[in-house]
Amino acid sequence: MRDVIDRLEGWWKNDQPVALATVVGTWRSSPRQAGASMLVGPGGEAVGSVSGGCVEGAVYELGEQVLAEDRPVLQRYGVSDDDAFSIGLTCGGILDVFVEKVTPQSYEQFGRIADAVRDEDPVAVATIVTGPAERLGRRLVVWPDRTEGGFGSDRIDDAVRDDARGLLDAGRNSLLTYGVNGERRGEGLTVFVESFAPPPRMIVFGAIDFAAAVAKMGSFLGFRVTVCDARPVFATATRFPGANEVVVEWPHRYLQAEADAGRIDGRTALCVLTHDPKFDVPLLEVALRLPEVGYIGAMGSRRTHDDRLARLKEQGVTDTELARMSSPIGLDLGARTPEETAVSIAAELIAQHWGAAGSRLAERDGPIHAGSL
Repeated sequence: MRDVIDRLEGWWKNDQPVALATVVGTWRSSPRQAGASMLVGPGGEAVGSVSGGCVEGAVYELGEQVLAEDRPVLQRYGVSDDDAFSIGLTCGGILDVFVEKVTPQSYEQFGRIADAVRDEDPVAVATIVTGPAERLGRRLVVWPDRTEGGFGSDRIDDAVRDDARGLLDAGRNSLLTYGVNGERRGEGLTVFVESFAPPPRMIVFGAIDFAAAVAKMGSFLGFRVTVCDARPVFATATRFPGANEVVVEWPHRYLQAEADAGRIDGRTALCVLTHDPKFDVPLLEVALRLPEVGYIGAMGSRRTHDDRLARLKEQGVTDTELARMSSPIGLDLGARTPEETAVSIAAELIAQHWGAAGSRLAERDGPIHAGSL
């Protein structure tokens, strides 16, 4: 919903009914991930995408039907359908799309959700997509410190609230299954949790030309990017237009302060590009001992890497802690230029996130996406 939230809010504020179609489940080589959304507006407008163009026509027609009948529908599209080829999902993927009618009366919390997304305040929306007819489309909105709405049962609300907060912390969307009375091991009720977590952070240490390319790539991937360097002559906003902020501070002091303030988590990527021991050794001492961080990469040649390891070991950094570091940083793409190096680092981040090996798809057999059937 993040991609269409502004248009949806405009219609919502004007009390104009809109059909909201959301991908809630994907299997095999599906074109888009869970959470992708499409609107069918009051004037017949189509906004957004659920499949990159494969099944938009069919979803549009379903949206018109939902607007007319005012009844939410969960529809599966893909190779399991007899007409999969005719509607265009020929990639072999399967999508479950939940379509609901949105009005100020049916979705009274939407304004506060839109405000939270704009302000980068974490919020999750849990919606019943399969279950008893009277519960379809009911939702629980979950903030870190409160909830709104509900499913008509304290037991279900409590279970979904706890699970939704866990997903929100991880920045993940997921389908969850419960018994109709909220039993965690039961069946009969499926809830889609869409997490609107703040963008993950990327902190790039070292105000060099490679950092400018990495900051731009990080922003492209959806990170909130900070560039940090102790040298004010180099650490300027004009040199790093791709960064959200540029900080002049000793890198290890800045990272420790951010960690102490609770602003480093399991989604944070740390890219150490200084390859100067007076900067990167104390910085990596801090980074490698943080309890939670998503990625720690350090740039440098093999010789620089070996020297760095020796210096870190002299400071008491253990082999287990050193194993958390990707050094030299990036995948082996043969990168030379700052831009190519940024692609190499981005490729390693993506591969680590999805648990992939980073090998050529042409040389592999089986499904493209990890975990696909």
